Amino acid sequence: MKSCDCRHCIHYFITWDKLQPHGCKAFGFKSHDIPSKIVTQNSSGKPCQMFMKKQTSSVLAATGPSG
Repeated sequence: MKSCDCRHCIHYFITWDKLQPHGCKAFGFKSHDIPSKIVTQNSSGKPCQMFMKKQTSSVLAATGPSG
């Protein structure tokens, strides 16, 4: 089963906490490991169902700023 890369997800964030530097806004937790690893371990091996790919800067440049 293919796992997702949290660094490319809109819900992923980096914390200032040295012991828990990775966070997931969708599930509301911080962790020492990448959040998708924790989610996969806690969901019987299923990949993260909340993964939503971030828009890249090239996509944003092509579409222009929103607002």
